[in-house]
Amino acid sequence: MNNNIQSSDSGLSANGRFGRLSYLAWNMLLGFFVMLCGVLAAFIVPSMMTSLSSGTSPSLGLFVPIILIYIILIYCTYIFAIRRLHDLNKTGWLSLVLLIPLIGLFFWIYISCAKGDEGYNNYGAPRLTRGWEKVLGWIYLIMIPLSLILMLAVGLPAYQSYVKNAEAMQMQIEQMQMEQASEYSE
Repeated sequence: MNNNIQSSDSGLSANGRFGRLSYLAWNMLLGFFVMLCGVLAAFIVPSMMTSLSSGTSPSLGLFVPIILIYIILIYCTYIFAIRRLHDLNKTGWLSLVLLIPLIGLFFWIYISCAKGDEGYNNYGAPRLTRGWEKVLGWIYLIMIPLSLILMLAVGLPAYQSYVKNAEAMQMQIEQMQMEQASEYSE
């Protein structure tokens, strides 16, 4: 095996580097985790809400899992970004740019697309991208444009329908106001 490549390390540690496909794959795993938590919450929270509506106060058991999931989400997001920045031979502190609205989005696109250093850099040897990371990374890359197309295909007609209904409602309100004004003038 080539000594110039890291073959084993923990993906959840800030030490080391992530190539583009590794970064995308681990983000996809994080997305699966968040979706799984959302599905579980969809089943658990309604039953908790019915007990709350009976007059009992909200328990700490409702908030602790949400806070833990949020902490895990933030930790993983920044660890993955730090490792990706290390691959670009940049400091992990730059990951804080993700906190800036809109600029953070463009920064995420940059770290997702920029080519990393091929050899050793200040943060060590490049990391070997495992086979499952390559598969998940490519699936993620394919899902992004498909989801944008799907959002446009569903969202645009829905928005047009909303605008049409809003205009019709506005015309009805104006018509009712004119009728009321004519009744008062009589």
